Amino acid sequence: MKKLIPLLMLAAPAFAEPVTVLDVTATPSGDTWRFDVTVEHPDTGWDHYADGWRVEDADGNELGMRVLAHPHVNEQPFTRSLSGVVIPQDVNTVYVRARDLVDGWNADTTPVTLER
Repeated sequence: MKKLIPLLMLAAPAFAEPVTVLDVTATPSGDTWRFDVTVEHPDTGWDHYADGWRVEDADGNELGMRVLAHPHVNEQPFTRSLSGVVIPQDVNTVYVRARDLVDGWNADTTPVTLER
């Protein structure tokens, strides 16, 4: 049995750290908003990297999404922006959720209070 345990450990899936949202700045621009989001993730290359983040309402509806098209192995943490996000007037708080290529969308979100 002792010899079997290491083999079972090799067969178990490896769970990586989720993408961490470190900072979000929301700036109004006319009728839309710009989001500058700083994320961190232990990208390993094209096989596993932070590949996006999105802005959601309280019900989880997507209001805007930023696709991250390549790994950032040597650039951590990093900030990317998304402009032109339409936020309904009655919404004062939105949520940013990040994802990575292997594990998908994070369960956790980062709340962002909009200064109108």
